[in-house]
Amino acid sequence: MKGKKAAKGRGRAARKLVKAGLPKSLEQVNLNAAGIDVGGASHFVAVPADRGPTPVRSFPSFTADLHRLADWLQACGIDTVAMESTGIYWLPLYEILEERGIEVLLVNAHHVKTVPGRKTDVLDCQWLQQLHTFGLLRGSFRPAQEARTLRAYMRQRDTLVRYAAQHVQHAEKALVLMNLQLRNVITDVVGATGMAILRDIVAGKTDPHELAKHRDYRCHASEEEIARSLTGNYRPEHVFALKQALDLYDRYQQSIAECDEHVEHLLRELAALTPAPARPAPAPRTKKNPRRNEPAFDIRGPLYDLTGVDITQIPAIGPYTALRVISEIGTDMSRWPSAKHFASWATLSPGSKISGGKVLDARTKPFKNRLAMILRIAATSLRNTQTALGAFYRRIAFRRGAAKAVTAVARKLAVYIYTSLRQRSPHSDPGADYYEIRYRARALHGLQRKAADFGYLLVPAPQNPEQPVAG
Repeated sequence: MKGKKAAKGRGRAARKLVKAGLPKSLEQVNLNAAGIDVGGASHFVAVPADRGPTPVRSFPSFTADLHRLADWLQACGIDTVAMESTGIYWLPLYEILEERGIEVLLVNAHHVKTVPGRKTDVLDCQWLQQLHTFGLLRGSFRPAQEARTLRAYMRQRDTLVRYAAQHVQHAEKALVLMNLQLRNVITDVVGATGMAILRDIVAGKTDPHELAKHRDYRCHASEEEIARSLTGNYRPEHVFALKQALDLYDRYQQSIAECDEHVEHLLRELAALTPAPARPAPAPRTKKNPRRNEPAFDIRGPLYDLTGVDITQIPAIGPYTALRVISEIGTDMSRWPSAKHFASWATLSPGSKISGGKVLDARTKPFKNRLAMILRIAATSLRNTQTALGAFYRRIAFRRGAAKAVTAVARKLAVYIYTSLRQRSPHSDPGADYYEIRYRARALHGLQRKAADFGYLLVPAPQNPEQPVAG
């Protein structure tokens, strides 16, 4: 009885809301639209009022109930649905509705706030349904299924790398507690020298001179300096903590290797399903070996076969960075009308809060975006390079600071990536000299224009300082 009364109450609320209506001047675009308020325990669904006696229903979040929800929507003739991106609870429902052939719009919760003071689950789903009916909602970007699978593997890999780094910190803490100043004499504690020493300490060896014999020939510190840093207090509880930190680090390295196997297999499988590029892959821009946290397999070849263009020719975009970028956005750039739309979606474009002709705020959007994070990290590596982007970075950093320069360069990287993938055209860096020449020409043109405005003529200085200017 309670459930029936609740359903009747929701139905009355729905009919009242429909009777209130919206202005007739608005045109109904999606006549078969539904709205879903997503929750952790249940989902509230609203369909048009003429589709049944109960246009608003609640479904638990169990899988069987999600299929019942999809069956009900199909029975009501619904072909498009709008839902909020609430945590990760929307993912199972999104995938089930997508498999049923229903178009799903995932909308930002900030964009669909209902009227203040009227916040209930029933009103939320009805509000979404009405907004979607009149075409007032815009769905968030969601890549194709293949790209989503690759993205899931890459994000899991990033998580494993982050967890492994935490156990490196635990190992360093155990060394400090034993007063072993190893990190002050070698660059990387988990490098070739450091790992050999740590494993011997865990095995019970404490002679500093014997441990120092593991010094790699590339290590700047001498064997005597390393021996001095390894003279400490080898207390058993700290050695035990070091052992557990190493065991967990090794376990995460195994998990990362397993994840790399899945990534390599999926990448080659996707590349095999894509038509082969017309031209062979160009020579690599640099010949650096993969870093420790990067996959050991060949990334460039399958990635070129998949995309048809080598985006690693863009400065600061190495093979691993390119793989992370493709895993986040896929290969279909037609989802964004232009490079400006793509940079704006990546939250790398300036804001535009203008009132009365006055710019109130021009900062970039504060939303989190994984692509923006990847490109910002890549942009920092261009600071001292002799590339056009490196010269651009230095000029912006001199005028506005390093933070603004990183954002500006990251935006240019986003534009280059979009252009290369959309037009299937390789990027060619003109170099720092080309950029400086163009910047000098623009600055000179501006000075000449200002001089002309004040009635002056700008003439070049003589080559010989002692020679007077003619005329």
